[in-house]
Amino acid sequence: MPASLSFSVASPGGPRAARVVHERRGAGRPLVLLHGIGHHWQAWEPVLDILAADRDVIAVDLPGFGASDALPDGIPYDLEGVIPVLGALFEALGVTRPDVAGNSLGGLLALELGRVGLVRSVTALSPARFWTEAERRYAFGVLSMMRAGARALPPPAVAWLARGAAGRAALTGAIYARPARRSPDAVVAETRALREAVGFDATLAAGSSGLFTHDIPDVPVTIAWGTRDRLMPRRQGVRAKRVIPGARLVRLPGCGHVPMSDDPALVARVILDGSR
Repeated sequence: MPASLSFSVASPGGPRAARVVHERRGAGRPLVLLHGIGHHWQAWEPVLDILAADRDVIAVDLPGFGASDALPDGIPYDLEGVIPVLGALFEALGVTRPDVAGNSLGGLLALELGRVGLVRSVTALSPARFWTEAERRYAFGVLSMMRAGARALPPPAVAWLARGAAGRAALTGAIYARPARRSPDAVVAETRALREAVGFDATLAAGSSGLFTHDIPDVPVTIAWGTRDRLMPRRQGVRAKRVIPGARLVRLPGCGHVPMSDDPALVARVILDGSR
């Protein structure tokens, strides 16, 4: 069962309380999982038990997403604001330099955590900010349309659509290569998470400028990209490899932008290999 953890973070107005919901399973060396924009920790559900067979796995609802509270007043939803909050979360969880895996926004956060030395290893699945301006505008447009649809559709309509494979594809086909593999309940829950994500707009605005341009020479990095990623094409992985030349670049055949349910065994193996 997910747990709620409150802890103190620094803000321009002094210490503030943050509250983050997380799911923790297994035992061993800590492995923290970070989801993408508009999602929640349950995005990792298809791989959690596989990973937990070897690791102490902590899947986090990022601040402003899922069941976690918004960031405290005065803390922005950019890297400079979120990374110290994640550092404080690690301390509150009792983990020091965990391995971290992230998807999309979570992949970007994982890379930045590696750059500043807060983690032992990084696995980034389709991380953000390796796009061209045209690719960024396209991705942001798709995400904004998904958000608008999630907010416009009444919950009974979402539940009705989620019952059929075609409806699940309409709701989530932009991020999954195999949306029919998602259960109706999972699609309803993630549509609700997207609709209610209080950090969505500020996070999207924070990502509208800037690329990830830093090498990460002192931390093992794996970058993995689905061959059927419709949101952020896999050529962005080649750019990421140029920026971080020591990274291991892995193809995820048949996987979309959120690959965990498209091929759970493959994604789990990539994460475990990258964190060894």
